[in-house]
Amino acid sequence: MGIEQARAHLQGWNKEKDIIEFDVSSATVELAAKALGTEESRIAKSLSFMLNDRAILVVTSGEVKIDNKKYKQEFGTKAKMLSFDQVGTLIGHDVGGVCPFGVNEDVDIYLDVSLKQYDFIYPACGSSNSAIKLTHDQLYEISGALRWVDVCKLK
Repeated sequence: MGIEQARAHLQGWNKEKDIIEFDVSSATVELAAKALGTEESRIAKSLSFMLNDRAILVVTSGEVKIDNKKYKQEFGTKAKMLSFDQVGTLIGHDVGGVCPFGVNEDVDIYLDVSLKQYDFIYPACGSSNSAIKLTHDQLYEISGALRWVDVCKLK
């Protein structure tokens, strides 16, 4: 689990050297924005859910939260976040470093349209002190996302 899985995944796109590692924590949107010197909205947060007995990731802008009505319209069921203890086992990264790179093979990844408003964003890279700068198109390709979804609202 962790940054080595993300690094191995990113090698396929020659992006492993673009991982930024911090001397401070970037485990939350607020901490990541501070470490990077950017707005919280540019942090790509990866949220873990259980969908039909499978773990999924929904990657969103740091400034939004899940809209339960939109989530149910998109996925046909109520949003059920994974517990803290389930995340590492079911996703492949621990809370604070969850990212869409190097996840367990059976995890489906979706990107929320809230990310599309930025020319670049910063997802984590498998640890609580890492990130990478990507365009939303790069994130879509490199993550292997199934599709763009619209499941969020402003906080």
